[in-house]
Amino acid sequence: MGEQPIFTTRAHVFQIDPSTKKNWVPASKQAVTVSYFYDSTRNSYRIISVDGSKVIINSTITPNMTFTKTSQKFGQWADSRANTVFGLGFSSEQQLAKFAEKFQEVKEAAKLARDKSQEKTEASSNHSQESGRETPSSTQPSSINGTDDEKACHAGPVEAHLKSENDRLKSAVAQGTTNAKKWETELQTLRDSNARLIDSLEESATNVEQWKKQLAACKEESDHLRIKIAELEAQCEEAEIQKENNAKLSLRLEELKADIQEKDLELENLRKQAEIIPQLMEECESMTQKLQTAELKNQEMGKRMETLQADIGESELKQSMLKSELKKFMDVLDGKIDELHEFRQGLSKLGVDK
Repeated sequence: MGEQPIFTTRAHVFQIDPSTKKNWVPASKQAVTVSYFYDSTRNSYRIISVDGSKVIINSTITPNMTFTKTSQKFGQWADSRANTVFGLGFSSEQQLAKFAEKFQEVKEAAKLARDKSQEKTEASSNHSQESGRETPSSTQPSSINGTDDEKACHAGPVEAHLKSENDRLKSAVAQGTTNAKKWETELQTLRDSNARLIDSLEESATNVEQWKKQLAACKEESDHLRIKIAELEAQCEEAEIQKENNAKLSLRLEELKADIQEKDLELENLRKQAEIIPQLMEECESMTQKLQTAELKNQEMGKRMETLQADIGESELKQSMLKSELKKFMDVLDGKIDELHEFRQGLSKLGVDK
C-alpha cells in the first residue's frame, strides 16, 4: 500500500534559525497542509508538508521526540535527523490540541513498532545461536569414546541432521541476501530523499536570505509609515482643535447676530419714540406762546389775575413735568445709541479677527 495519510490539518510552518537557534524563520508565506503519513511496509510514521513544489517538512517520528506547546496556538518539536526544530502556528487552540494528541499517538505507535522489531531481531539471533550449539553437540558423542560400530550406527542420522541444518542455513542466507537487497533499495531511497532534502534546505536557505532582505525593507517602510502616521495624527489633532474653535466662533457669531436683532428692535422703538419729540416740542412752544399771551392778558385783565395765576401755575407745572420726562427720554435714547454704537464696533472687530 505504501504511505497513506492518516491525519491532515493546516498551519503556518516555521523553522528555527540555524545561526542563532533562537529566532523563528517562516517556511511558508501562508497556512499550508500538514499531514501525518504511515508507511505500512516500513512500519514508520512521518510528518510531511509541501508548499507548491517545495517540501518544507519531512520529519520521521521517533519515540524520543516530544511535541511542546509553547503558546495557545503554537507548538514545536525537534528533529535530530534533519538537525532543526519545526514550529507550527495554528488558527485555533483546538487544532493545536488535536495535532498534539495525534503526535502522541504516533509516537506511541512508533515506540511499539521499534519494540516489536527489537523482539524479532533478538528472537532471530537467539534461534541462530541455539542452532549453532546443537550442531556440534550431536556429533560429539560419536567422535569421543565411540567405537567403529557405534560410528557406523550413528553415521546415517548425523548426515541427515547435517543436511537439514545445511538446507536451513542456505535458506537463511538466501533470506539474508533478499533482505540485503531490500535494505540496499531502502538505503538508496533514503539517499535520494536526503539529496532532495538537501536541495530543499539549500533552496530554503536562499529563500530565507531573500525573506530577510524583504523583511528589512518592510521594516524600513514600516518605520517611515509610522513617522508619517504620527505627523498626520498631529495635523489631524490641530485640525480638530481649529474645527472646535471655528464651531465656538460660529456659535458666538450666531449669538451676536441675535443680540444685534434685539438691539435693532430696541433702536426702532426708540426711533418711533423720538418721532414724538418734535410734537412734544411744538406743544411746549405752543404752551409757551399761550403763557406769553396769558401774561399779556393778565396785564390787561387784572381782575382775573387770581384765576389766570392759577392757570399759569398749572401750565408751568405741566411744562416742568414734560421737560423732565423729555430730558429723561433723551438721556435714555443717548445711552441706547451709544451702547448700540459700541456693540457694532465690537461686532465688526470680531468679524475682522475671524
